[in-house]
Amino acid sequence: MRNDAIFLEPFFQERIWGGQRLRQLFDYQIPSTKTGEAWTISAHSTGPSVVKKGQWKGKTLQQLWQEYPELFGENSPSGGFPLLVKLIDANDDLSVQVHPDDFDAREQAGEPNGKTECWYVVHAEPNSEIVLGHHAKSIVEFSEMVENGAWEQLLRKVKVKQGDFFYVPSGTLHAIGNGIVILEIQQNSDITYRVYDYDRKDANGKARPLHLDEAMKVTQVPHMETTQEVISQQKEGLQLKRFIEGEYFTVEHWNVMGTVDLTMEKSYLLCSVIAGEGKLVMENTYYLRKGDHFILPAGITNYRLIGEMELVVASEGKG
Repeated sequence: MRNDAIFLEPFFQERIWGGQRLRQLFDYQIPSTKTGEAWTISAHSTGPSVVKKGQWKGKTLQQLWQEYPELFGENSPSGGFPLLVKLIDANDDLSVQVHPDDFDAREQAGEPNGKTECWYVVHAEPNSEIVLGHHAKSIVEFSEMVENGAWEQLLRKVKVKQGDFFYVPSGTLHAIGNGIVILEIQQNSDITYRVYDYDRKDANGKARPLHLDEAMKVTQVPHMETTQEVISQQKEGLQLKRFIEGEYFTVEHWNVMGTVDLTMEKSYLLCSVIAGEGKLVMENTYYLRKGDHFILPAGITNYRLIGEMELVVASEGKG
């Protein structure tokens, strides 16, 4: 079996708040003018990625995980693929929401894991902002502010710009604001508890359901801000920033400028080309362009990147 890079087709999701930026920025053939998400590296049943070329063409990522565990090193396929990578186009504000941790996901939803996530801002219109946390000091105050609709007083808003990185642990109240496109790396979960949806209606005139009881049980109160130390490294042809090396994932930004030779230090890598173009050279040579998403599997020792491009690269965390 050759050590091929595994290139994946995005799985698109329409959303009430979606738009057309995934076509404008990445030249994707999106299904509608309300395309909100591209699940770019996904083994989740809601949006499975399919291998688009090479020896595993047509197989889903989940099939590879189960049938070829050697591609992922020492990992046991008994559990699901641990991570999920998405591009999100917030043409309108996303709902204010929260995700459970692993314990609450099992207790409340019967799912194996919760959802800690992180965001790399690929695009942001001027004065764009996100919701990250809240100002309530107690559960009672939080509940009262939600009940009274005191959203301006409750929600903690943060201005964002292209290149920003945010860590969003489970239990964090959050929302992506309009005009922002992010690359999201998260635990492989789709559990979302909506707290506020701006009283908007869907195409059928119905409000989307809220999940206030569930959200109250899992939201961190008071909000605790987390800070991540960004570690920068430079070698010939590469500027690297490590945003986080955490329990669930490690995430880095690679700026390739010319030619760089690299050694595989992780079991496998999830790679997203977010700008520019170039080549990946292993046993085979692969041409890379903005919008490509691929996995470098286990068994690769050394590889070369050539070109002028930016990648966001994720791997499993420390566990």
